[in-house]
Amino acid sequence: MSAAAAATANEAPPAPKKSKKLLFILIGVLVLGLLAAGGALYVMKKNAAAAEGLDEEEPIAHAKPLDAKSAPTFLPLDNMVVNLADAGGNRFIQVGLTLQLEDTKTADAVKAFMPSIRSRVLLLISQRTADEMLTMDGKEKLANDIMTAIGEIMGYVTQKAAVEDSGKKAAPKKAEASPVQAVHFSSLIVQ
Repeated sequence: MSAAAAATANEAPPAPKKSKKLLFILIGVLVLGLLAAGGALYVMKKNAAAAEGLDEEEPIAHAKPLDAKSAPTFLPLDNMVVNLADAGGNRFIQVGLTLQLEDTKTADAVKAFMPSIRSRVLLLISQRTADEMLTMDGKEKLANDIMTAIGEIMGYVTQKAAVEDSGKKAAPKKAEASPVQAVHFSSLIVQ
């Protein structure tokens, strides 16, 4: 025998390809079995919850109520394009506003007054000049004026009205907090 023939005879024969195929088949069966078990567990839990009268999509009745530190509700207003009070009347503003409210109940109340609120906001913006709207103080004053106007529209007594009312003979009214916690500018373009 030659040396090359002896070397090949001493080497182990290569592993058959059937063992790799068998390994892949076993892994596939195992994965399918795990998926089937997971699906069965999900269906059983869903049926058990339905039998108890609970639905996973509804909140549980004994869950903790939201406290005062919970997130506020935001109510976006449609974008508005308004002519500004600049000389010549050729300047305008496009503004997007979002109202920050205490909760959804307040949001529903504000929505009921939305046509009046939108009209008053348009009037307040149209009284401003481009120079006012380009400053931080101008934007903050507009936001405060909008909060006051919404409070007046909804029947809240503002600090200004309470002071004016205190000079009358009737008992002065106490100022109430505005339903709007803040006015946020989501977009503002002056041209």
